[in-house]
Amino acid sequence: MPARVAEAALAAGRNVFIVGLDGYAEPRVLAPFPHEFIRFGAAGRIITALREHGCKELVMIGPVRRPSLFHLRPDIEAAKILTRVGRAAFAGDDGLLAAAIKILHEEGFSVIGAHTILSEALGPKGLLTQAAPDAAAMADIGRAATVVRALGVVDVGQGCVVQGGLVLALEAAEGTDAMLLRCGALARSGPGGVLVKLVKPGQDRRADLPTIGPQTIRNAAAAGLRGVAFEAGGTILADRPALIAEADAAGLFLLGLDPDDPSIKGDKS
Repeated sequence: MPARVAEAALAAGRNVFIVGLDGYAEPRVLAPFPHEFIRFGAAGRIITALREHGCKELVMIGPVRRPSLFHLRPDIEAAKILTRVGRAAFAGDDGLLAAAIKILHEEGFSVIGAHTILSEALGPKGLLTQAAPDAAAMADIGRAATVVRALGVVDVGQGCVVQGGLVLALEAAEGTDAMLLRCGALARSGPGGVLVKLVKPGQDRRADLPTIGPQTIRNAAAAGLRGVAFEAGGTILADRPALIAEADAAGLFLLGLDPDDPSIKGDKS
């Protein structure tokens, strides 16, 4: 995704500079573009590098695990930022990201969503695969959507796996792939479960949108799931052709959910 965003920005006539976080960004992905690897806690160097390269608009993209304060090793600027962030540093991902975006704005930067640059990355509404969910799978999707919305209200996660009305797993700090890896041992006999990924209620869509890629499908198939449903217009589909091909090969459905559907929004009416 970072490479796709950079390529789209260049094609649109924008200049590109990438800050790769040590231990998270992949060197082979960043290699074709102007970039610098900087450790997570070196906020002073990150801000300086962005200014040195004339950056005004920032896109936050790619998976990052929140480090402990022990491993963060904040520099002087990062220590100041932690003071400004305050209690949000110990809140959920949304709370922390919102605080980070606010601070970047105060430093003179504008954070924009990846989908602003890569508009086609957002998944559409409707069925994208040959396989389709039956009535039982749709019931599981509705159940999972209700659970994910409840999780999102308290800023916990964006995903849930349900089989036959039973919640098998909830996404928390481990992420979707790790959640799917533990689902196989929890599955019951009968038709497989479904994975649902939704935007958290009130989430700032400039950062951390739900993302599904080919690896998600491979892990879902390994866990014995029947398919994956996602919030249309709010979920990034990484490498969509490969994603759909992977789902078709595995016999899984891939379904974009209407975000205005009352059953997806969690409405009781």
